Amino acid sequence: YYIQSNCFHALYLLIYLSSMLNLNFNTCDGKTRVLFQSVDKRFDVNMDGTVTLKRPLTLREAYEVFSVHAWDGYVPSKMVKNYGSLLMLIFASQIESPLDHPPLAFARSSAGLKRAKRGWAIPPFQVPENSRGPFPMKLIQIKSDFAKETQMEYRVTGEGADQDPKGIFVVERLSGNLFVTQSLDREKKASYRLIVHAVARDLDNVKENPMEVIIYVIDQNDNKPVFTQNPFNGHVPEAAAKGRCMVVTATDADDPETDNSIVSYAIVSQEPPFPKPNMFDINTSTGTIRLRETGMDREQWPRYTLLIVATDMEGAGYSTTGTAVITITDSNDNPPQFEQSSVMYIYHVVSVPENKVGHEVAKLTVTDGDEVGSPAWSTKYRIISGDKGGFFNVSTGPSQLEGIITTVKPLDFEKTNQYVLSVIVENDDPFISSFPTSTATVTVNVEYVKEPPKVKVISKPKDSTVDTELVTYTVQPLMTVFFVVVFYSTLYLSLRRWWDCCQNACY
Repeated sequence: YYIQSNCFHALYLLIYLSSMLNLNFNTCDGKTRVLFQSVDKRFDVNMDGTVTLKRPLTLREAYEVFSVHAWDGYVPSKMVKNYGSLLMLIFASQIESPLDHPPLAFARSSAGLKRAKRGWAIPPFQVPENSRGPFPMKLIQIKSDFAKETQMEYRVTGEGADQDPKGIFVVERLSGNLFVTQSLDREKKASYRLIVHAVARDLDNVKENPMEVIIYVIDQNDNKPVFTQNPFNGHVPEAAAKGRCMVVTATDADDPETDNSIVSYAIVSQEPPFPKPNMFDINTSTGTIRLRETGMDREQWPRYTLLIVATDMEGAGYSTTGTAVITITDSNDNPPQFEQSSVMYIYHVVSVPENKVGHEVAKLTVTDGDEVGSPAWSTKYRIISGDKGGFFNVSTGPSQLEGIITTVKPLDFEKTNQYVLSVIVENDDPFISSFPTSTATVTVNVEYVKEPPKVKVISKPKDSTVDTELVTYTVQPLMTVFFVVVFYSTLYLSLRRWWDCCQNACY
């Protein structure tokens, strides 16, 4: 490190205990013969700038602070000119204790009781949470270099001092010892920013620039994981393939940058343990629950309850338990069946009067083993044969488990006196696999209905001769007798002739 005097105020040189640091100092006037002197007697600075330890050193904090002075003479008694002070920080590879820290020193860039040109900032130091005291407990000593020549007074401001939360940190006015007055809680406040002030007690023009001190609260594993809800609810179709079902999550209030808040998940138990005891597994890091086995049957096991444990420190710390409830939703694995028969084909014989529209022909009831009210349970119907003329319609009844056949056109006994309808039943949801479809056969006999006489007017020339054919009728069984009335423009035919014609036509 090469440093020019009057060109620096405070520098941090990091010395790792496993090595030494070589310090080079060049004066602004070109002189190179400089005497170094360490304020901390545990360290020595040779004339070539090498910084060494005089004896084994165990650090109580993450770093040690001390000053190194540079003089233009070979011995302190010939201090002709003080080129400046260098602030040295030593960082340990491991913190053994955050307390028992060496004094934090204000830096000065030149000799004499002069106001420093600028302040300096030290690396943050750490204090563990949940300390048991006794309180007040000393954290560190703040010390000004001016204290060697005059009495200095210290005070501290900022968070935890004169700002909320007030009174947590206090400093002794004359010694500069900084104390914490109570146990800290990282989950309430993770760090504090303090400003330390030092002024001469008897000299008005001697004071240090304010120095910032950052205190980080070291986390301890003092919080259990907490599930974000309990229970967690999920749904899985009974015919689902293996894969993701749902996610459970737990949080931990400890430091997210440490293992204290890393949560691991595990399934403790499954109820019911059927058809296999390990139907589900869980991702230990994400909490994602997956279906690992197939063969679920909602009709037998409509719900599974999983006991989940969440453990911090990646499974080695505090634990908490929660519940995941997985409801098995219905899949269409039970086809509907027409009632009144153990076979797939159902036969119905009904009679329907002719000429009726909207008449209920038949009501076909079915059963279905799927979940009541689900699309896999509700039914729909189709006429697949026997109704080429479109005389019938089948619809789903109010119970959702019945098909109602009605007429949509008038039936005519004289044209067709019997229909044989084939009706199938299906669900609103498609089947999960290929199932045989239940079919009903409905034989509809059209009933003859007695009708009033039909009058047909026949016109013939008035000069028609006797035995002239007027019209021909085909007589069918049970048909109504037709009365035919023939009118002429003139009544020259006798009543007898009219009656004979009528008899010939009707009989």
